[in-house]
Amino acid sequence: MPTPKAIRRRIRTVKNIQKITNAMKMVAAARLRKAQARAESARPYAQKMGEVMANLASSAGGIEHPLLESREERNVAFVVIGADRGLAGSYNVNVMHRAISAIGDRSLEGVKLVLVGKKAVGFFKRRPYETVATLDVPGSEVTFNDVRRLTSQIRSMFESGEVDAVYLVYARFVTAMRQEPTVARLLPMERSVAGEAALSEFEFEPEAGKLLGALLPRYVDTQVYQSLVEAQASEQGARMTAMSSATKNAGEMIDTLTLAYNKARQAAITKELTEIVSGAEALR
Repeated sequence: MPTPKAIRRRIRTVKNIQKITNAMKMVAAARLRKAQARAESARPYAQKMGEVMANLASSAGGIEHPLLESREERNVAFVVIGADRGLAGSYNVNVMHRAISAIGDRSLEGVKLVLVGKKAVGFFKRRPYETVATLDVPGSEVTFNDVRRLTSQIRSMFESGEVDAVYLVYARFVTAMRQEPTVARLLPMERSVAGEAALSEFEFEPEAGKLLGALLPRYVDTQVYQSLVEAQASEQGARMTAMSSATKNAGEMIDTLTLAYNKARQAAITKELTEIVSGAEALR
């Protein structure tokens, strides 16, 4: 049985860990509020953008654009959005496993990866897929400049025919305790992405081709931006939940160790008293 002194050292260690996890939980909670607000405020814009583009593309059925070109999916790019740091429970593992599931049994030569976040890079580093680009997760304030550095390469790969489709893999934020690993096709944009869009008659000014040429890149930027802010909110929610659980577990461990310390201390005192009494009896 450990000595009271050894147990006391363990209690101090666990208390220090508890302080750290509690501090991390509070930081994650503060970041979550901001990230959640960004994700929720961006959703209506991204959804409406998709509806407008679907309506426009469906109504302008005769218009051709490189980002609308549908081809057999022989070569596919997956944009996998992870995190730069751990301590977020199973957040990163769930996203990576969803990416592996989405890749499925595609040939190694037909899969190209664009990895966002050090955890995504570390995970796929041990796997045989080709990584064409890696990026760090943007700071707490994601901007469209951050997004365009990513989307310009994605569009270039698709328009040049290097890949026939592009998929986003990220965690959609639901609640602080629930994040849904999601796979969404980014390119080519489906003409019916918003469902059966109204095939109303439109008059285009400027002409539909120029309008699509201006709006489609913006549509891609918007969808990638939405996935990034969703991923950031999901990461902070997962980290807050994980640190909350760690803080609670540390508290339970402290209670258990305190009980063990009291028992060990009582046993040590009893042993000393027994030795004193035995020594006194021996002197009689």
